[in-house]
Amino acid sequence: MPTRINIEPINPASDITTVTTQLHEVIPLTGTLASGTYGTSTVLGLEPNVKNFTHGMFQSVYDYPYLSSSANHIYDLTVGYDSASGLSASANVMGTKKMNMYNQFSQVLLGYTGSNTDNLMKFENDLKLDQSGTLMKECVFMSFSRLVAKDEIKRQTFSLTLGTGSWTAPFSKTVILSDKSASCASDANVGQGIGGQYGLLYDTTASLTTPARGLIFYQSGIVVLTASLFANDTLDFYSSSADGLETIDTSLKTLGISASCDALRHRLKNVSFNNTTEVNSQIYFCNIKSNKFNHSSNPTYTSGSKIRVKNEATDQPITYITTVGLYDPAGTCVAVAKLSEPIRKDPTVNLVLRVRLDY
Repeated sequence: MPTRINIEPINPASDITTVTTQLHEVIPLTGTLASGTYGTSTVLGLEPNVKNFTHGMFQSVYDYPYLSSSANHIYDLTVGYDSASGLSASANVMGTKKMNMYNQFSQVLLGYTGSNTDNLMKFENDLKLDQSGTLMKECVFMSFSRLVAKDEIKRQTFSLTLGTGSWTAPFSKTVILSDKSASCASDANVGQGIGGQYGLLYDTTASLTTPARGLIFYQSGIVVLTASLFANDTLDFYSSSADGLETIDTSLKTLGISASCDALRHRLKNVSFNNTTEVNSQIYFCNIKSNKFNHSSNPTYTSGSKIRVKNEATDQPITYITTVGLYDPAGTCVAVAKLSEPIRKDPTVNLVLRVRLDY
């Protein structure tokens, strides 16, 4: 704590300002994480990094075996369809849960409307939110953890590479989806739902006049993909020894959510984006006038009632400022700032020290 001699008041109107700084971090998520870097069952005594839950509603992917203390949660995967979808039927495998997943995401991200029978907004491939565009009634959902998405995903940085080839060679054909239409300079190309701003995901090999293949919600860190992305490109979205080859439609009807997520992970090649961390800072301009802080109460500053740094009685007193303390109105020190190097101070010098408090 700095030695207190006296306190120089700070004028809140002129000596304090608040600024916000955005920090960005590149997040590359390779397909090896999605495919199960450590296997989908116990391998050499290690638990897998892909976790299925007894409720079966979603699947979580970690960067390390999830029972390890070093594991970090990366993202969740799930699937769902609207009750108005041609695939919807409670008799389907986990049909009710799949409809509940779709309803949950639409409610949280888009909100309600009076134009649909269930009063829920449906995902669509435009930014109008008028339910007049092509509705995405069968969807795959990818929810990134706050650890990697931070405060939000930066616009125009998201890229997702998916394999659309056969089950045995999924990456013989690929599609790269990105939010290239989401202009950073204008909100005109960004939608606004109750879950925050969102952009459209397009196939980078196609023009922006083609239908969007998905949505990305920047503040929520959620990606919504239409299942038709796979229906048009491959007929064997999933394969098992028991069921053989299955289309995406058949898979959504006959597979549980975890199995559908397994099929999706089989086709995830790469994901990359820049996250955003907002750092709020309060800056204090500490004015040190020429006639202030020229002495120190440190006992070593004097010797025999004489200032050590003065050789002659006519010499100016000298101090070296190393620390700035911020005090509340009651005179209690609430924050301390250290200078990178001592600053010389004498009666001929006026100083303004800039103290930045991040939170």
